[in-house]
Order: sequence, then C-alpha cells, then structure tokens
Amino acid sequence: MERKFFFLILLFKSLQILAQTKNYPSNWTLQNCIEYAKENNISINSLRLSKNSANQDLLQAKEAKYPNLNGNISQGLFAVNGSNGLHVNSAQTQSIGASSSMTLYHAGYIQNNEISKNLQVQMADLSVQEAENNITLNITQAYLNILMAQENIISMEGVLMTTKTQLKQGDQFYRAGNISKLNYLQIQAQVAQDEYNLVAAQNNLRTNIVNLKQILQLPTNYDFQIEKPDRIIVDNNLKTLQEVQDLAQHHRPEVKYGELNVENSNTSLKMAQASILPTLSVVGNISTNYAYNNGNYFNQLGNSFYLPIGLSLGIPIYNNRIYKTEVEKSKIAIEQANLDLQNTKIILNQQIEQSYINLQNSLSQYDSASKQMDLNKQSYDIVNAQMKIGSIDYVQLQQQRLSYIQSIQNYLQAKYSAVLNKQIYEFYAGNSINLK
Repeated sequence: MERKFFFLILLFKSLQILAQTKNYPSNWTLQNCIEYAKENNISINSLRLSKNSANQDLLQAKEAKYPNLNGNISQGLFAVNGSNGLHVNSAQTQSIGASSSMTLYHAGYIQNNEISKNLQVQMADLSVQEAENNITLNITQAYLNILMAQENIISMEGVLMTTKTQLKQGDQFYRAGNISKLNYLQIQAQVAQDEYNLVAAQNNLRTNIVNLKQILQLPTNYDFQIEKPDRIIVDNNLKTLQEVQDLAQHHRPEVKYGELNVENSNTSLKMAQASILPTLSVVGNISTNYAYNNGNYFNQLGNSFYLPIGLSLGIPIYNNRIYKTEVEKSKIAIEQANLDLQNTKIILNQQIEQSYINLQNSLSQYDSASKQMDLNKQSYDIVNAQMKIGSIDYVQLQQQRLSYIQSIQNYLQAKYSAVLNKQIYEFYAGNSINLK
C-alpha cells in the first residue's frame, strides 16, 4: 500500500514537471530566450495590460461625440387601512421616460480628448517596446556569460589535464631521485590549484545559468540548458558613431515616447483652454405617466406623452480659478515634456557614445589578448616539453602556468566583451540581436 502511494506521488510530480515544461525547447537559443521573455515576462505583460486599459479609455473617448440615452421607470404603491388591517394595493402611479443629450460645441474638447487618448495608447505601446529592449539586452549579457563560463571550463579542463600529466612525470622523476620532494610537492600543489580553478569555473557556470533562468522567470525545478552557437565571431566591421546616433534618434521607443508626450501635452492644453469656453448641447427627453383609478392604463400613457427638446448653453463665469490653473499647469507640462525629450535624446546619444568607446576598447583588448594567449601557450608548451626530458626550472614552470591561465582569462573576457558590446552597439542602430 505504501509503495502504491509513493508511486502515485512520484507520478503526480512527474506529470506536474511535464506540464510545466512541455512547451519549452529542449535547448534554448538566444532567440528562444528573447522571444519567450517578450511574451511571458510579468512586468512586460503588466505594461500590456496598461496599454489595454488605455485603449478602453480611447474607445470611451470616441463614443463621447454621440448622443447618450438613459431610460427610467418609477412606480408608486399605496396602503389602505381596511377591515382586514393595513394592506398594500396595486400601483397608484407609474412614470416612464427616457432622456438624451449631445454636445454640439465645446471648442474641440471632445475631438482633442480622443486625440489625447489615442496618443496615450501609442505611448503605452512604446513603454512595452522599451521594456522589451531592456530585457533583450539583459538576456543577451546573461546568455554570453554562460557561453564564456562554458568555454572557460573547457580551458580549465585542458590546463588540469596538462598538470596531471606533469604530476605523473613528476612522480616518476621523484621515484627515480631526479627531482626533490619540494619540486614534487609543488607539482601536486599545481594540480590541486587547477582542480580548484575548475570547480570555481563550474560554480560560475551554475550561477550564470540560474541568473538567466531567473530573468526568464522559469520554474525552479526546470532543467535549463542552452544551445551553444556553432561559433562566436568577433566582428570589427562598425557603423560610424554619428550614423548609429542618427538611426537611434529616429527609431528608439524612448525618443518616440518623448515626442508623443510633447504632442499629448499640447493637446491637454487645448482641452484645458476649451474648459473656460461655453458649451452648447442639445437635450431632450420623452416621458409619460399613469395614475391609479384615473382611466385605462394604455390610454393614460398615450394621453400623457411628453416630448420636450431644446438647446443648453453652459457658460463658465467663476470657478475659483480651477480652469485657469489647469491652463497654466498644462503650459508648464509642455515645457517639462520638451525638457524630458531633450534629456532623453542627450542620454541616448551619451549611451551610444559610451557603447562605441566600450566596443573600440574591447576590440583592441581582444587583439592583444589573443596574441598574449598564443605566446603564453607556446611558452607553456616549451616548458612542458622540457619537463618530459627532465630539464625544468620549477619556478619557471609555475610562472608560465600562471601566465597561461591568466592569458586565457583575459582572452575570454575580451572576446565576449567585444561580442556583447558589438551586439549592444548594433542594437542601438536598430539591428536585432543575433550571434550567428
């Protein structure tokens, strides 16, 4: 019985995990990660709900130019104190009616309100796009960190394999009396250090995987695996700084948002100015009524039919400076919106310039690091070859090993920094993220 119960629990957990992961790719490419985050990220979906709410406001604003219609029915009862006590009789009176009104003139308030709500929908959509851009860059950096950690593990495994080979040779030399115990212990310490370096690299990979997994907001029990690209190319073919800045100023959502905000602020001023002007409306209603014990029900409804229609003119005279304040605050909002737009453009240009400098630096560092690693690899190979024949300076061996390990770290850091900075720089120009 206990075994059956345990099996049912295990089956339920397996089905639960399967239900959570059935729509996930087996191995995640960078494009998979970006597309999934854009569709499922909670913050982005929250912004989409704000956009939907803004769209409802727009639909309501569009209906404001049409007449409204309201109906009403009222019915009265009366009580009679008779021989059987107080009791309620049927309806004494009944009134049926409907009313409608429509604004004919309000200095363009209704039209401008619709324009404003439409602009707010567009601004909400741009907020979604900006959030998608931000998470795209975060995912790209996290993804490249994983690739760098994986490549670092491969390098550390190679170094460890070499030092283990050195240890085997050192063991033979020590047994033969060709090296001292101190030299033998130094080789053992190198192996221990390289084992530690490998474990640290593996831990770093796990940390980076969890980081990307959390950005994607995946379940904690999901076994997340990425798909490594065929190759990572460092490309130094760049657009000019001015070209990228010009492209960004025309297509980046934060700039478009600022421009629409200026336009919306001007529209809000027109609405505020319309509030201090007269409003002309057409109003009308239809009504009829029935009184108990006053003739036939339908005859009374027909005879009591009432249909007044007229015009209503509302003229603001004194409103404790409410409308005047709104006008002045709207003017201030326009100035603020223009300053915000100007600041957004300046910050964007500064970010692109910094990205350009970072890319130039990382490309130059990559070239130097590549040469440095190649030379250190050659030197380390020579030292290893000398050890095989027993002609080795163990201080030199340790120095060459440390130099080679450091050059690997420098190379990987420069390589993936160059790739990341190139992707960011091209992203500002409007290109999609692509490691191929």
